[in-house]
Amino acid sequence: MHGSDLSHSAAIYYVAIIVLVILSAFFSCAETGLMAINRYRLRHAGAQKKHWALLILKLLKRPDRLLGMILIGNNVANIFASALATVVAIHCFGDKSVMAISAILTVIILIFAEVAPKTLAALYPEHVSRVVAWPVFILLKLFYPLVWLINGISNSVLRLMRVNISGHVVEPLNREELRSIVYEGTGKVLPYQRMLLGILDLNKVTVDDVMIPRHKIIGIDLEQKWEQVYQQIAKSQHDWLPIYKENINQVLGVLHVREVMKLVLSQTLNQETLTKLLHEPYFVPQGALLNIQLQNFQRQHQSMALIVDEYGEIQGLLTLKDILEEIVGEFTSSVSENKKMIVVQSDGSYLVEGAVTIRELNRITHCQFPTDGPKTLNGLIVEYLEMIPRAGVCVRIGDYAIEIMEVKNNHVKMAHIFLR
Repeated sequence: MHGSDLSHSAAIYYVAIIVLVILSAFFSCAETGLMAINRYRLRHAGAQKKHWALLILKLLKRPDRLLGMILIGNNVANIFASALATVVAIHCFGDKSVMAISAILTVIILIFAEVAPKTLAALYPEHVSRVVAWPVFILLKLFYPLVWLINGISNSVLRLMRVNISGHVVEPLNREELRSIVYEGTGKVLPYQRMLLGILDLNKVTVDDVMIPRHKIIGIDLEQKWEQVYQQIAKSQHDWLPIYKENINQVLGVLHVREVMKLVLSQTLNQETLTKLLHEPYFVPQGALLNIQLQNFQRQHQSMALIVDEYGEIQGLLTLKDILEEIVGEFTSSVSENKKMIVVQSDGSYLVEGAVTIRELNRITHCQFPTDGPKTLNGLIVEYLEMIPRAGVCVRIGDYAIEIMEVKNNHVKMAHIFLR
């Protein structure tokens, strides 16, 4: 063979090797991109009838055939590139250069046909998938008999290993996985994301965490003079009021204030009429999960419940509004009340009433006090100290220094929380 013919043949081989490396890179890109694409975003695009999404979904419907086609193309390209490189090495440089050329080609394939394209596809799977979908689909149609044969053999091997090929289904997401998906939506948590996270967290929250504690329940004692009862109803800012005798444990019923306002305005309301308008109280045991209670409220058409312990003693009051605030955040009226209970100081510290719940405190101040123990700041301090503290006592709980400002009736009335 003349020198010119030899150089011409070598040039053709070099071009062929470059083309084969490019083909190998294409198949590597296709494999990683199609396998790494976000399935939920893809299904959403498919539901909007986007052609590229429908095509990719069609390819992914049979991943065994898709991977079979890609791997056939990738391996054929790599094997032929290696064979041509061997031919070039023997003809141009002699037998002793085969190992060196093979090593060089291995490095080239590893970098330009494997690592680089797969990294690109892993970083931009959707863009890569759009580009490679149609070529892969066409190749799959052209080489379907070969793909079918190879897949048939490989699936038979898997069946011998007791792998169910046709029975694979997409596993449902659990709550924590859903939380991760919600967090991945944007770099920061938006209002709608907070609501979604609030819904997902309802199964971790009990009625004890959000109820109005017993000492804060606003109700009406019928043992009072009627004039006092009448004034309480007329000035009430609540939709529902528990009606009891002497103490809340002797509850007679629940009054819907709107139902009696006409009688109040016409001054025709009396104790007998009031008793007839009472609704039967709805009781809920302590420790009930908030998501279950929300379903019970909806199913039984209730919007208020009294929380009772194992002895039937009333421990608090829960309204539908309290549950909704766990999902959407505090309403305006509740925020104003909380601001009176949690007051920010000029140095960034907080004056906090002891009756504030730990969940409210964490939500408003962005602290990280534990929520799996006592429900209020007073309870947390008393449990930590294992005693009723005196005013002026300081304690450190976690990362926060707390100074007891006022103690009344064996209860921490006011505390000063320092965040630094």
